[in-house]
Amino acid sequence: MDEIEVLYEDNHLIAVNKRSGDITQGDKTGDEPLPEKVKRWLKVKYDKPGNVFCGVIHRLDRPTSGIVVLAKTSKGLSRMNALFQKKEVQKTYWAIVENAPAVAQGTLVNDLKKNEKRNKSGVVNEGTSGAKRAELNYNLAAKSDRYSLLEIDPKTGRHHQIRTQLAHIGSTIKGDLKYGAKRSNKDGSISLHARSISFVHPVKKERVEITAPVPNDNLWQWFEHRVDES
Repeated sequence: MDEIEVLYEDNHLIAVNKRSGDITQGDKTGDEPLPEKVKRWLKVKYDKPGNVFCGVIHRLDRPTSGIVVLAKTSKGLSRMNALFQKKEVQKTYWAIVENAPAVAQGTLVNDLKKNEKRNKSGVVNEGTSGAKRAELNYNLAAKSDRYSLLEIDPKTGRHHQIRTQLAHIGSTIKGDLKYGAKRSNKDGSISLHARSISFVHPVKKERVEITAPVPNDNLWQWFEHRVDES
């Protein structure tokens, strides 16, 4: 059975800790998407005959790790989609960056435009055709001698938003060569992790809060320990 780290599960939803390298939807590589792995896991766990439902609610970039919530029922999918559309889901990301921002806490607001050919976004002037407004809050959570850990609360969900906006202020994410990192991470990841998610369950109407452990990496675990101590 596939190694899947399940963080939360009920009748309607399942949340897993995505590893860097897993894809949340099929692409030209032909690699198996995460929902297919989860389907197999559910099929074995519950000894289910026939097809297993597993709906994609939101996505994470391939080199990013952390929480992905999937729907086990069509009701769960449609209702979670509605929560995301109404911005009633709070997500927090952790990013290890090469340079700390000039200001320890702040809000970034930029117009971003996606370059489809390069699968990359860039900051453009306000009013640029095809651009979309992006906003996030960040906070400097910890520092090592070479890197800084930022806690990020995105207010919008644009293509490569966190990666683009942080690179624009000179705080490129560690390992993110596409956005100007000095060197790659050995495992091909970028040091961006979907750390936590919070929402009112669309069926049970109870508050759900899920936290994803950081990747099995010395620097990540050092930062996690520092934050826990503070």
